[in-house]
Amino acid sequence: MNFDLEKLVSDLDIRDAILYFKGNIDSEVINKVLDSAEGRLLSSHENPKLRKKVYNVLVESLQNLYHHADHVPSGYRAAKPDRFGLIMMEKTHKGYRITTCNFVTTTRVRELEQKLTKINTSTSEEIKELYKEILNHQEITEKGLGGLGLIDISRKTGNRLEYKFVKYDNLHAAFRLSAMVTVE
Repeated sequence: MNFDLEKLVSDLDIRDAILYFKGNIDSEVINKVLDSAEGRLLSSHENPKLRKKVYNVLVESLQNLYHHADHVPSGYRAAKPDRFGLIMMEKTHKGYRITTCNFVTTTRVRELEQKLTKINTSTSEEIKELYKEILNHQEITEKGLGGLGLIDISRKTGNRLEYKFVKYDNLHAAFRLSAMVTVE
């Protein structure tokens, strides 16, 4: 099958990305990506509050990739089949857009769509309450607290999360998530 996760970001201008990585997401990669992003944000002389917000959303996005990306479908060419994904950060006239792409099983698509719809239709006050509810009542698993990362990204950005799913095969879909961190 001739499919690449880069197709999910084909509507974005990856040439202007200030950060771009596609491959296996492990702790070493996460540290390198965060160091690179921090350096670029510092050299751009951004407002410290915006820099912190962008960095925090990037951390959460990388953690989501690390903990929640499903195995790469057989037949997809990847060096390692686990925790494979794409992360991109770009500067826009509104602020910074952080986009991640990874594979999920088709059985998870509906659950993710429901979570994202709930987050996107909630007010900022409802987002705060959802965050507290999960923090106080969810059992911590090896993957963290179910859905807290997405809520935290929404809470930190104050913006809707953009997402889309593209069918890969009968068992897998490619998932794109974008968060916009805007200049205040």
